[in-house]
This record gives sequence, C-alpha cells and structure tokens, in this order.
Amino acid sequence: MESRSSTPTPPVVYRRVTEDESSALFERILQRCSRRTAKGPPVLVLDLDGTLMDNRPRTVAILHDLAARWKDKHPEEAKALLTATADRLAYLLNDTLRRLRVAEPALVGEATEYWRQRFFADDDLRHDVALDGAVHFVRDCHARGATVVYLTGRDLPMMGLGTFASLRTLGFPIGVAGVEIILKPDAQMADEAFKRMIAPTLARVGHVVASFDNEPANCNLFKEAYPDADIVFVDTQHVPGAPALRDDVPVIADFAVARTLSPSVPPPEGEP
Repeated sequence: MESRSSTPTPPVVYRRVTEDESSALFERILQRCSRRTAKGPPVLVLDLDGTLMDNRPRTVAILHDLAARWKDKHPEEAKALLTATADRLAYLLNDTLRRLRVAEPALVGEATEYWRQRFFADDDLRHDVALDGAVHFVRDCHARGATVVYLTGRDLPMMGLGTFASLRTLGFPIGVAGVEIILKPDAQMADEAFKRMIAPTLARVGHVVASFDNEPANCNLFKEAYPDADIVFVDTQHVPGAPALRDDVPVIADFAVARTLSPSVPPPEGEP
C-alpha cells in the first residue's frame, strides 16, 4: 500500500491458473528446487509484502490506533477509522480514507503522516500475516535444497529488524544456511529500480529456478532476466496503473495448493 494520490482506475482482472495448472506449477518448482545444476544450487526468489505476507492488517492496526487518538477531537472520523478492515482497504491510503469518508484535507494529511511513520517502521510489521500455504511452500523448497532469497522493497535502516522478526515469528526459514534476505539500502529508492538493479546479481547465488512477486513490473523484469525460470505473479494487490503482465507469467491467488503436494515440513534445523 502507498499513500500518494491517484485517480481511481478500474482494477485489472487477471486469469488465474486452474487448480490442476496450479498443482502442476508448484510440483515443477518443487522438483527444480531439488536439483543442483552446473549453474549452482537452485535459487528461489520471493517478495514479501503482497506475496508471502498480507500487510493489510498492518494498516488496519495503524488506523485503529489513530482512531483512539482522534476520538475526542474528531469523533466522527475516529468512528469511521474504526470501521477499517482488510477487505475495505484500497492500495493507496488516500483511496482508503475516501472509502472511510475521511475527507477533510488537514485530517487526511495528518492521517497520511501518522500512517507513513508507522507503516514503514519495524514495530508494526508484527501485524502482517502469511498468505495461505506460503510458510509450508517456502519451508518445503528450502528443505529440498533451494537457496531462499527474500528480495523485498522494504528498507534496511527502518524495517530490517522488524522484517527478520516477522519472518521468524510467522515460521518462514530465516537465519539459517541457505537463506538470504536483501533489503533496499535507502527507503527513498523506488522498489522497481531496486529490483531491476539486484535481479542480474542473483545469478551469483546460483541457478534462479523460480520467483514470486505481486507487482507485474517486477515479474516482467525477472522473466527478462531469467527466461527459463518459473516467474509467478501473486494476484493480491499491486500499484494502480501497473504495466501489462507478460502472457507467459502464470497468476495465482496464494500458495494453498502447495500443502497438498507434500507432507508437513518441519522448521529448518536451528529454528524453533
């Protein structure tokens, strides 16, 4: 989610893969995670927000906290903020506030600043939840021998510690051999520019066999960088006005089907 203003545009409807197609896709990726090639160990590249994790509960918690601050001075707007739920959120904060009927420019500005200071900081990352099946899938890929690379648009100075803690709390492999996390060095750097810069360097880690992201632009650039990899678009939320998704990038809603393809996967050695 972002806070900048925008003219609402109709959401793009993507054709998601069928259940059979999804099973075949995940099975192929799991098999590729089990095989080392001349290019090195298999590498699985994963975005976080909107891909492995749903960060909408983070925004809901922040808006509810703001409502508590506003209850005396702005009681009607405070009541409106308390009606915020994950399903009512838009990608852009201004659109969310409009849906909640918070329209006074001064209050919109105050809400935006309060949200910005909280959303892009360590402490409130604890509100994020894992997408259905995501933890199981990542554990399985790691257990089969893949090097897991979390490549996120979060920045290291403000969100590094919270990101590590959130991954660990949710049960994703972290802090063990075969796991890397790459964050932006500077919060002001655009996410797409950061990933475009990092994408070619991942060949140093090994053979990139798959990548998952919730932004069409990032999926497109990874398909360009690694045409033989399974690049998958996770259809949760993405920036309005995103470029068209390539036809050869499959679309999924979550990772639920992965649980049907293998038994329960224990935490990596060294994790609780």
